[in-house]
Amino acid sequence: MDTMSVEPASEPVKHLFTVDEYEAMGAAGLFAPDQRLELIEGEVIEMAPIGPLHAGTVARLNQVLTRAVENRAFVWVQNPVRLSDISEPQPDLALLRPRDDFYTRAYPRPEDVLLAVEVADTTRRWDRSVKVPLCARTAISELWLVDVQDRTVEVFSSAAGGDYTRMRRAAVGDSIVVPGLADLTVLVADFLA
Repeated sequence: MDTMSVEPASEPVKHLFTVDEYEAMGAAGLFAPDQRLELIEGEVIEMAPIGPLHAGTVARLNQVLTRAVENRAFVWVQNPVRLSDISEPQPDLALLRPRDDFYTRAYPRPEDVLLAVEVADTTRRWDRSVKVPLCARTAISELWLVDVQDRTVEVFSSAAGGDYTRMRRAAVGDSIVVPGLADLTVLVADFLA
């Protein structure tokens, strides 16, 4: 009779990266320059390709928000935001508090973000189930989920206890108040034409 020792069963363990490790890997050239990646809760996620509807909507939003906010905020387009030590997503747009260095010394943090915007086309489920809760947990005060298929904007606000306590759906014909700039509203029709 063969007497093999039996090892206790164990499950593989994921290695989760920190933002510092992720940025070091990028600086070392481990990622292709044109690769679209985000760090979400320690995992490196390859983002879906951007289609023309998505790209055009981001361009419209950029134009609308840039004109509307003038010099009172920065429009940050598809650039990293360091939400925590393990999450550095690239929202389609973010509206940031102005800073003299234009965020060249460090990426914005949650307290710098007046508004995060995700344009959802093929990624609607991912955006709702991952990006919205992530922003709520890190206290991003407001997130707009622009659903280009339904031609609506889901406005998530009042982050508390790791979740948004309010959600309002705005359609073409509605307007939305820009957070942090209460005197400013934008028309949904201007970017969901």
